[in-house]
Amino acid sequence: MFRKGSKAYSIFNIKCPRCHESDMFETSSFSFQKPFEMKERCDKCNEDFFPEPGYYYGAMFLSYIFTAFFSIGFVLFFHWVLDWSTAGSFGLLITVLGIFFVYVFRFARALYINLHVHYSPTAIEDGKHKTAKASTAAHYGR
Repeated sequence: MFRKGSKAYSIFNIKCPRCHESDMFETSSFSFQKPFEMKERCDKCNEDFFPEPGYYYGAMFLSYIFTAFFSIGFVLFFHWVLDWSTAGSFGLLITVLGIFFVYVFRFARALYINLHVHYSPTAIEDGKHKTAKASTAAHYGR
C-alpha cells in the first residue's frame, strides 16, 4: 500500500505524483523555515506542480474537511472515552494541530495533485525530453 508506485506513497511522503522521487517542498514537513514554499517543478521528471493559477484552492477544502473531522473525533475521544475536561481536550487539540499544521497543509496539497496526476514508471526518462518552459506559477508572479 505504501510502496513506490501507489498514491499513498506519494501523498504521505509528499513526493512528486508523477515519478515518486523528488520532494514537493524545499524543506521537511517539520521545519518551520519556509514551511509553505513549494517547488515549481519536480527536480527529477520536470512535472509542473502549479498547472494553473489557483490550482490548490481545492486543497484548502480538503485540509478543512480533514482537520474538522480529526478535531471532532479527537475532542470526543479525550472528553468521553478518557474523561478529560473539555478545556483539557481542546488545549491538547490546539497543541497537536499547532505541531502538525505544516504537515496537514502539505498533505492536502499532495492529496489534491495526486487526484489529477498519475504515477508513471518512465516519468524521469520522459521528463528529460520535456521542454523546460516557464511554469504557470512563474508566469503569474509567484
